[in-house]
Amino acid sequence: MIRLRLAVAAAAGTVLLTACSTDSTPDAAPATSAAPAPTAPSPTATSASSATPAGTPDLSAPETVATGLRTPWGLAFLPDGGALVAQRDDGRILEVRPGQGKPRQVYDVPGVAAAGEGGLLGLAVARDFAATGLVYAYFTAKADNRVVRFKLGDRTPPQVVFDGIDKARIHNGGRIAFGPDGMLYVGTGDAGNGTAAQNRDDSNGKILRLTPDGRPAPGNPFDGSPVWSMGHRNVQGLAWDASGKMYGIEFGQNRFDEVNVIEPGRNYGWPEVEGKGGGRKYVDPVVTWTTDEASPSGAAIAGRTLYVAALKGQRLWTVPLDGGEPKAELSGRYGRLRTVAVAPDGALWLTTSNTDGRGDPKAGDDRILRFPAR
Repeated sequence: MIRLRLAVAAAAGTVLLTACSTDSTPDAAPATSAAPAPTAPSPTATSASSATPAGTPDLSAPETVATGLRTPWGLAFLPDGGALVAQRDDGRILEVRPGQGKPRQVYDVPGVAAAGEGGLLGLAVARDFAATGLVYAYFTAKADNRVVRFKLGDRTPPQVVFDGIDKARIHNGGRIAFGPDGMLYVGTGDAGNGTAAQNRDDSNGKILRLTPDGRPAPGNPFDGSPVWSMGHRNVQGLAWDASGKMYGIEFGQNRFDEVNVIEPGRNYGWPEVEGKGGGRKYVDPVVTWTTDEASPSGAAIAGRTLYVAALKGQRLWTVPLDGGEPKAELSGRYGRLRTVAVAPDGALWLTTSNTDGRGDPKAGDDRILRFPAR
């Protein structure tokens, strides 16, 4: 039985009326305090250039952008360089602006049922945000994982664009991003059921490719299906290089975490294969790490370098895309690292995840760090 369920807007253009390793062991959600009412986002001061920012992030020059966060997960940039950050366990979205005071709440996602690895996860800002004001979020609800969209500061319920992704205390996936083609890519986990990853009619253990309205995108490899690639255990990192090549970052079970080059319609092997050794049937990863070295989550590309944030490994991996060995940076310095992203000005932003029930929080955790481009 097909379990891919879509919820789309009634008509295009209608105004929205409702707006692993041991790291995969379930944990308890920390207690949260009552949140203040959301406020509208700051006005957009300038438009970000569409050109690729010049320079290389300087990992020797960290700047602290925000402290005192509660399990930050999703991170997405507004056109003017401000950032939105999702707090996994309380469903709040905060606006962060370097040098402009403490983060402030701009939205509270209703219906978030945080437990274990589930909660408010990935964020993506619509490519036409300047015109629509739309933001997308992936979160764990009472019955499933789903993708919704909404306007910041709007008190009406968000609009569901895709739902029916099985939930569990582990392997909820959660990373979402708009690709160079303008389509919305969604990384899902197997929800602890490895067989789902090999079932083409199941949305779990996949990378999905959707239109901004949540429909299967034109040109998908399987007619009428949102599935872009399959055979994934728990995808939590998505990134593209300047040529449009797509990379997916994936949690292994007990042996190997993976960096994969993602191609439409291909099968990446889980649960039949972990790491390399897939032969003709399954695609081998281009990079593997032991699970103690990584438990990789967020991914971003600046120039010809892929940056991968590691949770259990407590380091930032740099992977040269032109060849060369991956290098571990910042090892043990900030604890668990969840999300990495490149800002419109070329700076690299990095979030910690020490308050997620598995880390060792220090004063100021969790935090966001910024490494300027030189």
